Amino acid sequence: MDRFVYVAMTGAREAQLAQAVTSHNLANASTTGFRATLAASRHVGLEGPGHAAARAYATTQGYGVDLTPGPLQTTGRDLDVAIDGEGWIAVQAPDGGEAYTRAGDLEIDAFGMLRTRGGHPVLGDGGPIALPPLEAIEIGADGTLSIRPQGQDAAALAVVERIRLVNPPAGQLVRGEDGLVRTADGALPPADANVQLHSGALEGSNVNVVSAMVDMIQHARSFELQVKLMNTAEQNDRASAELMRLG
Repeated sequence: MDRFVYVAMTGAREAQLAQAVTSHNLANASTTGFRATLAASRHVGLEGPGHAAARAYATTQGYGVDLTPGPLQTTGRDLDVAIDGEGWIAVQAPDGGEAYTRAGDLEIDAFGMLRTRGGHPVLGDGGPIALPPLEAIEIGADGTLSIRPQGQDAAALAVVERIRLVNPPAGQLVRGEDGLVRTADGALPPADANVQLHSGALEGSNVNVVSAMVDMIQHARSFELQVKLMNTAEQNDRASAELMRLG
């Protein structure tokens, strides 16, 4: 009887985890540059003496990132950039390490630091990018930052830094709890000159709302089914106990 109830229990647990992932994706359906999280589960047989091929439990295999591009939205804002095709913008993570994002809604804080709207410093070839006082800024397709220094005329453009753009293999990418993407082994990929930016545009979330809603319904039904199986296991256990008493 324990086989029945524990197999159903692990199935309910995985359905609940999948529902949480789908809910998280739906909550970020309008988040700039968001890439949906993918959850994978598999069956694992119970191992040990006397348990060969006795039962198989459901367990989480891991979480991946949906690399399907999101829609481009033209904004006309000088500090908005969207990556054209594959690639990532390098930023400094809260732990001080390097991480990657597709969110190109950039801002300049009171100290001249270039940051994403989420507050992560944008990295250049020499580390976090700090800009001097400026009148205007242009971001080139290769990530080059050109500014018109404060008090200078319109023709006085100066190149000050270049945004670090990378394109590590998709199979090496994992998402952290902070929402940023990193390489699984922690290695820093080289800057990739083939990664190009669209200035004055943002990439929207790649979450398909309709598909996510359908997934939520399926996960809910799967969870209900596993709970029914656990109830059935309990009823069978009670019936077996009654038969034992009669014997």
